[in-house]
Parts: sequence; C-alpha cells; structure tokens
Amino acid sequence: MKNDKIKNIIFDLGDVILNIDVPIASKSFADLSGREQSEIVSIFKENELFRQFETGLMDEPTFRNYVREILNFPDLSDEAIDTAWNSLLLDLPPERVELLKKLATRYRLFLLSNTSSIHITQVNKILEASTGVEKLEDLFEIVFLSYEMGLMKPDTRIYQDVLDKAGLKAEETLFLDDNADNIGGAAQLGIETIHVQKPVTILEYLKDYAV
Repeated sequence: MKNDKIKNIIFDLGDVILNIDVPIASKSFADLSGREQSEIVSIFKENELFRQFETGLMDEPTFRNYVREILNFPDLSDEAIDTAWNSLLLDLPPERVELLKKLATRYRLFLLSNTSSIHITQVNKILEASTGVEKLEDLFEIVFLSYEMGLMKPDTRIYQDVLDKAGLKAEETLFLDDNADNIGGAAQLGIETIHVQKPVTILEYLKDYAV
C-alpha cells in the first residue's frame, strides 16, 4: 500500500534491481581451485573476504592477492579471479530500469549497496548491455556504495550517513532490500521499508508509486 508521505526511495542493488545468485561465486572459485564449494565458503567466511573488500579495507590488487593467498593458488590470474567473483551477477531486467525512470519523475531516487568495485564495474557493463543506460549514476541522484563509505548494511550508521548526505527525513523515505537484517537496520531509524522477496519484484511492490 502506498504511503503518501514518501518523497524519497532508496534501493538495494542485488536481487532488487539486478538478479544475483551469491553461491555461484563460491562454486566458481571451487571449480578454479579444485576444492569443495563448502570449503571455499568456509575459507571466505573465516577470512571475512566479503566484508573486507566491501568496506574498502582492500583495494582491487590487494583483494586479488589475498584470494591467491587464502586459496594457496599463486598463479591465479586477475581475469580468472574477477570472472569468478562476478559470476554471481546475473541479469538486469529492462522493465525494472523503466520503472526507475518513471519513479524518478515523482521521487528522489538513491541506491545503497553492499558491494565491491569489481562488482560495480561489471554491473555497469550488464546495465548498458541490457538497457543502454551507461552507469548506475544515470538512474539515481546519488549512488551510495559500501566500499566507498567504509560501512556495510545493516549497520545503522550507513543509513544515517545516507539521510545526512542526501538531506532526507527518515519518515519521508522508503527503503527496499531483499535482506531482512538490512531492512531491520533501516527501520530502526524510522525509515519506511519494503522487504523484497522473490518471486515478487519491485514492479509489484511499487506499482502504486508508479501511477
């Protein structure tokens, strides 16, 4: 149901705008290294690979070297690492971009994503190939990325940072994310939220906002 107070909409990226499948990345690294997928998951979790890269604690060369180190695979090429890392990024349905364009005539739109620079480079390639839009910045007033902010959802500080930098009031702002913890973090600040759950998409969740 539409909330008439809403003036601003903040979108998550993965499985909200762009379809993703996170386990594919660990499978890709398993195939590369000849290890079991469960072992790769454990290694990445133990070494906090996602968190370190997605909060900007590592730049791209450091990340790639760290992958080689923790997988004990010194000959792994940059391209092979990037391809495996990006394999979790699937398609971006053009109708979602059309919805964003329509919403942008009525609301201030923002993106807030836990992500890495390698992923964003690939996302922009997928975006342009599927919709002709060159980059995410062409769809949103401000693109907020965890690796640039040094924070990750669901840390409440990241939502406060977005509100402050964009000059938004929480009660006038709607946030959509597929992760329940991330939704909870935003709700703590009084932000209106929608928990996006497949197979329902933003086309259905926001249909009342787009008319």
